[in-house]
Amino acid sequence: MKITELKPEIVWNFFHQVTQVPRPSKKEGKMIEFLESFAKKYQITIKKDEAGNIIMSKPATSGMENRPTVILQSHMDMVCEKNGGTKHDFENDPIETIVDGEWVRANGTTLGADNGIGVAAELAVLASNDIQHGPIECLFTVDEETGLTGAKALKEGFMTGNILLNLDSEDEGEIFMGCAGGKDTQAIFHYEPVPTSNDFLYFRIAVNGLNGGHSGGEIHKGLGNANKLLTRFLFLLKEKYDFVLCSIDGGNLRNAIAREAHAVIGIHPENKEDVRIMLNHFAVDVENELKHVDPNVRLSMESTDRPEYHIDRNTAEKLIYALHACPHGVIGMSHDIEGLVETSTNLASVKMPDKDTIVIGTSQRSSIESCKTAVANQVASTFLLAGAEIKQGDGYPGWAPNPDSQILRIAQETYKHLFGKEAKIMAIHAGLECGLFLEKYPNLDMISFGPTLRDVHSPNERIEIATVDLWWRHLLELLKSIPAK
Repeated sequence: MKITELKPEIVWNFFHQVTQVPRPSKKEGKMIEFLESFAKKYQITIKKDEAGNIIMSKPATSGMENRPTVILQSHMDMVCEKNGGTKHDFENDPIETIVDGEWVRANGTTLGADNGIGVAAELAVLASNDIQHGPIECLFTVDEETGLTGAKALKEGFMTGNILLNLDSEDEGEIFMGCAGGKDTQAIFHYEPVPTSNDFLYFRIAVNGLNGGHSGGEIHKGLGNANKLLTRFLFLLKEKYDFVLCSIDGGNLRNAIAREAHAVIGIHPENKEDVRIMLNHFAVDVENELKHVDPNVRLSMESTDRPEYHIDRNTAEKLIYALHACPHGVIGMSHDIEGLVETSTNLASVKMPDKDTIVIGTSQRSSIESCKTAVANQVASTFLLAGAEIKQGDGYPGWAPNPDSQILRIAQETYKHLFGKEAKIMAIHAGLECGLFLEKYPNLDMISFGPTLRDVHSPNERIEIATVDLWWRHLLELLKSIPAK
């Protein structure tokens, strides 16, 4: 079956169109052009701000003119991750979608249902002529995934409604009324490149096969982090054998749990077999630790050509110690909402962008501002003790739950009316743009809801087909049920 044959057809057809438009974060130009062409085709009022955010407006359907304006909101960018060996240019190639049983996924890449399915639903509402609704504003923001810069740049007066439906959640039947805030902490090591020696043999140590995932929504699962696993082995190796560290690379995006990492090391020829045996024993331990969450984890050791330089020994030692000590995962659970991760941190990436520089990317989240600051400073302290330079972003605020929200109550009532059961009312540990919207529009009444997605921010990302129809029906019922002013 083709994706365009799925139900509801109007949503899946627009989602297919969205997947054909390259839209990496900070490079949404082609998506902006697509949205502008859509507005022209359907004769919809559109405006764009300096950041690239777009808002389209549609008047109320007949008999609904006295309803308040409702803002539908999603972000147009996507996380761009692919499996090793997958040939895909995210700036130019369309996503290849596959209907796989009860799910839709992509062929070796992220699917972009986060948040392409929200974009598709907004377009479906705008294009339809048989949906009952009051005045509608559809907001499409840029660069949610790598800095929320679109939401940060949003100016007062760009939108006029006081009710906002964020379409960026990932569990059908759950309505979200709050989210965590976030902050990035970057550590920078400067090292002396030292010429390598013929006295060593050189090997590439690699960690592969991990699932990865969203550093907010899936941090509680105990998934393997390739950066942490690689560093654990290097620490063990350092305790027993003399070696030089030539290079290290792992992870990519600040909001994704690292799936792959590798290092090139030089060891004495007489230690080669002992190191290989040591890695095999370590691999068995890791496979046992992760058998329930990352059963396909692989650790490998392969000969490689002699690099030109290695990292000076002093810096390499401090780097390994700091990466090993750096916290990763859940730091604390909420005392207010059972089962909600309150505070976490993600050791996201290790990169060597220049000949003498190593950059470590991390991200911290918390629903409590002071805890977010505390864990960011804990991570910073780890690297400061190792002599690294620290840079921290301004971060973004959380969205404090409002249990008295009118739109939340209406969403609960309409869900029960449609499906004969209660929706779950939740807060989410992942970051949403809602907290930033509240800074500019403090009177907004907001909820977030969406269909079921799994393994977002990884090539295993997929969307459950049946839940799209349930979510779409709930959205339409909700728009129809907004009371008069």
